[in-house]
Amino acid sequence: MKIFFKKILPSVSKIKHHPKLKLFGKLLHDPNLWQLNRRSLSGGTAVGLFVAFIPLPLQTLIAAAIAIIFRVNLPLSVSLVFITNPITMPLFFYFAYRIGAFLLGMDTISMQVLLSMEGFLNSINDILLPLSVGCFVVGSITALTGFFLVNLLWRLHIKNLLHKRAKKKVPSILRANT
Repeated sequence: MKIFFKKILPSVSKIKHHPKLKLFGKLLHDPNLWQLNRRSLSGGTAVGLFVAFIPLPLQTLIAAAIAIIFRVNLPLSVSLVFITNPITMPLFFYFAYRIGAFLLGMDTISMQVLLSMEGFLNSINDILLPLSVGCFVVGSITALTGFFLVNLLWRLHIKNLLHKRAKKKVPSILRANT
């Protein structure tokens, strides 16, 4: 599991020297931010997925700040905010807007209207509350799901490793009889 995350996450030096993250200075030297363990990775997943659904610019800085506060894996937190990118953002945020409108019992505006700049600007007052509620709810559910999924996968991986280790310790004569 650690090998997988080491391969996909950016290096410590790349993150520490990222121009936007330099404002955190010595806070980036906390070793907990770079740990590859169950707690740090599941927490980093939750932070990154929650922040990905915050409809604000500079999500990477927000994710980094929260990761530093909670002392969870910083590279994973920052990387996961990019699930909402210019290609996926309209779909994710429209989905969150629809969820928020549903929870608030409000009528929704069609996606075609919201995709035009004029339609978006004319509707901003009508979409702000349902979008905020929807983003909070979807972000929270996504973060919790990611947290528990990484925890579960980590535990299954460890259980599998222990099972393989126990199997190796059994003498070959006993293995043949089972």
